[in-house]
Amino acid sequence: MVKEAVKNLKPYVPELTLEQLKKQKGLDKLVRMSANENAYGTSADVAKALDKWHYRDANLYPDSNADELREIIASQFDINADKLIFGNGLDEIIELLSRVILEPGDEVLDPAPTFSEYALHAEIEGAKIKSVGLDDSGRIDLKAMARSISSKTKMIWICNPNNPTGTFLEADAIRAFVEDVPEAITVIVDEAYIDFTGGIHDSVIQLTKEFKNLVVLRTFSKAYGLANFRVGFAVCSDPLIGYLQAARLPYNLSTFAEIAATAAFKDQSFVDNTVKKVIAERKKWEHFLIKAGLPFYDSATNFIFFQVKGGDADALHEYLLENGYLLRNGLRKDWLRVTIGRPEDNQAVQKLIADYLA
Repeated sequence: MVKEAVKNLKPYVPELTLEQLKKQKGLDKLVRMSANENAYGTSADVAKALDKWHYRDANLYPDSNADELREIIASQFDINADKLIFGNGLDEIIELLSRVILEPGDEVLDPAPTFSEYALHAEIEGAKIKSVGLDDSGRIDLKAMARSISSKTKMIWICNPNNPTGTFLEADAIRAFVEDVPEAITVIVDEAYIDFTGGIHDSVIQLTKEFKNLVVLRTFSKAYGLANFRVGFAVCSDPLIGYLQAARLPYNLSTFAEIAATAAFKDQSFVDNTVKKVIAERKKWEHFLIKAGLPFYDSATNFIFFQVKGGDADALHEYLLENGYLLRNGLRKDWLRVTIGRPEDNQAVQKLIADYLA
């Protein structure tokens, strides 16, 4: 029999593929600006590295420890390599943390809205979700989160920058928050989009050296453009890292994935150039939304969350889709999320929105 916690789950429903949507809507062209993928692709070094791989080794299991990738990441962030754990995307890391830490009846705090998989995996483990509203600026309200902690709280999620709002919290604010959280509660900071802040001192990875109850997540799916390869990692301390490694599936990263991630990580110039382009286009989006009178949150990511008042968000979403551009709806009533695309696509979508609102 299926356990009770799973019976009433609302599963994560991925979008249709572009080809499926094009066929459904009768479109010749469709640009996806809904999934926060890297519009500028992937480092050319990834293809070069994969071409050098000996396919005759396809019958062999991959390096379960991902040693090469582990060492270069540890060196870059000046952390102990043993404090890293890799997953088949951050999805697996989120699942693993929930499985290892949570028990039925535990309480999990998360902001609202935020990435839905935090709640999904907590519910699978029979934990209770307590969602805490954002502040007026759309940022995670750390003071409200602190007030919501109870004797049953076991885990706290901080998506920074937050998805879908794109808003960002400074490292000092997170430090002050973690200092006041009881050590028995695990605080997880998901930094999937942090590369797009354009800063070099924004991450809280170094705080994992000070706080044993802090876990920081990073991914190769966004700024590195490797969403299809599914590579994410977490940084955390003893004893949690040992428990996670014990529960992790062996060989969870393919050799393909490790080679791709290693090559991508070495090419920081690609990431830097991508971030510069995204920030430049993000500013143009902000100017457009201000001129169009559409409220939005201050984004530090490769997407912007904006409001279309009067119940027109779904209608605008459909209008844009019919014209070959897919945005994300359904995250909050009257709001849409647009991934920052290439200049020509951004301009086309902005013109369509302006025409729709005229």
